Amino acid sequence: MTTQEQAANRLAGKATEPEQRVASLWGDAFRRLIRNRAALVGLIVIASIVFVALFAEQVAPYGYRDGHSSEARTVPLWLAKAMPGNMEDYVKIGDKFTFGSDYLGRDLLSRVIYGARVSLPVGFMGALTALAIGLVYGCISGYYGGKVDNIMMRIVDIMYAFPTMLLIILLMAFFKTSFGGVAEPGTAAHTFNEINQAVDRLLGLSGGGMLFIFMGIGITAWMGTARLTRGQILSLKEKEFIEASRMIGARDLRIIVRHILPNIVGPILVSVTLGIPGYISTEVFLSFIGLGVDAPTPSWGSMISEGAQAIRSYPHEVLLPALALAILMFAFNFLGDGLRDALDPRMKGTS
Repeated sequence: MTTQEQAANRLAGKATEPEQRVASLWGDAFRRLIRNRAALVGLIVIASIVFVALFAEQVAPYGYRDGHSSEARTVPLWLAKAMPGNMEDYVKIGDKFTFGSDYLGRDLLSRVIYGARVSLPVGFMGALTALAIGLVYGCISGYYGGKVDNIMMRIVDIMYAFPTMLLIILLMAFFKTSFGGVAEPGTAAHTFNEINQAVDRLLGLSGGGMLFIFMGIGITAWMGTARLTRGQILSLKEKEFIEASRMIGARDLRIIVRHILPNIVGPILVSVTLGIPGYISTEVFLSFIGLGVDAPTPSWGSMISEGAQAIRSYPHEVLLPALALAILMFAFNFLGDGLRDALDPRMKGTS
């Protein structure tokens, strides 16, 4: 049927032959993503935790600093009934707190909810840092090659040669000893502390020291993304469509932004998403050993560390933050796997 016949049929109100819709790459990837049940569940869980963290003041039953010594280490009634033996003989049981209280009488559920304000920003800031620095660094290194590539990659190799976790621990110790505490006005330490307090207020925390963690993780988060970006560009920059762009006089920036980045952004997004659980686990480990956020700001790592000291008598102090951490880690892993399948052209038509 010709175009004129289709137009005439439309004017006459007649049905025409079904027209084939051309799906975009991102639209097709999104449809494959939402058909992946595990990825969809992970996305819903992450969105729910983000919502709870944003509205923690309205969701949490108590403030994360509210507590009383008379209510210290209260075991919830439902847990006492579920555990074997007679827990009431050696622990305090009550029904005021749904999931019990810690050694200072603070509600564990409320502190876990506020703890999401620490873990989620660390994961997202680590991903944004990896994407921003690693993408630019890898593009410059891979596109220009030669001596530029050699020098830039040797810098990455030197940083990789140093143990990443040890480097982060040293950086956190340096930041806390150099910029923590009270500093005289007008000094660099005082300015740094003001920025740190502004970040904490933005996250709804008091004295958390979140800027230290952002810097410690951000300094090392970009290296993997930079190497992945470089490898992707090396495999693309000699292709025919890149050569054609050079022949018509396109500048390097236009070639990178318009022709190279759209073809490599899929694997990079997958890598960054799968790296978020690693950033969160790093923050949890730092808080566990005492180099994370400052008290009384709740962190899942510091809560696990405090609860581990009396895990035999008060297992709920460890189980609740550990369960929240496990759920969040699984959710990001499911979402990352779903993105990898959705953005892989070879998976088209398989889901």
